[in-house]
Amino acid sequence: MSMVGPWRSAARTDIGKVRARNEDAFLDCPQQGLWVVADGMGGHQGGDIASQMIVASLAELPIEKTFDERLKGVSQCLHWLNRRMVQELTVIAGHQDNVIGSTVVALLVDDSRAVCVWAGDSRCYLWRGQRLYQLTKDHSLMQQLIDQQQMCAGQARTQPHAGALTRAVGASDELALEILELAVYPGDTFLLCSDGLYQSLSSNALGSALSWNAPALALARLFEGALCGPARDNLTAVVIRK
Repeated sequence: MSMVGPWRSAARTDIGKVRARNEDAFLDCPQQGLWVVADGMGGHQGGDIASQMIVASLAELPIEKTFDERLKGVSQCLHWLNRRMVQELTVIAGHQDNVIGSTVVALLVDDSRAVCVWAGDSRCYLWRGQRLYQLTKDHSLMQQLIDQQQMCAGQARTQPHAGALTRAVGASDELALEILELAVYPGDTFLLCSDGLYQSLSSNALGSALSWNAPALALARLFEGALCGPARDNLTAVVIRK
């Protein structure tokens, strides 16, 4: 549990019940107003390398004076990592046909502003006024089918490769990050999580966990719920409350 200024947070990762190793990673840095979840691309050698690199590199960013400079630093760091993974790491790993990559979702805050930066299908939710809002939109084939083919989620889920990502760090030469900015209010609670966590829980279960005031309690509820299920994937969550 960490607490600096008005922000409190708690973070946890779990390998789940099926996977041989944990390819998720997180960063919990309330003193810098920065939190991150990264989910290494499943089944690829080096997914864990990619997610750990993202978290380690963002943790080392210098503390910039202004909020806009901090946001620029996060963005530049992710673009640099993308180039590095695309060019160097694939060669080091010795299999050019494989991608070494990872999703990323980062939340950056100051007193009154929050910015969410993401690529892939790790998510950021906001719990505000007893309502749950999904702030990020998945960069996945499934979401693309819903948007472009007007499919419902149930139909899209059954399509071949529905889980494939359309964006991720290390997946293609140019990284396209999506950025969302919002004003924050007292009592706002954010959840950053990997797909292993949100796929294990209904929206109601997510909201019910986030309604607990203490981030550590909310986190315990989330993992309790997710680990009651099959937990086929790694699970990671960071809960942040103003």
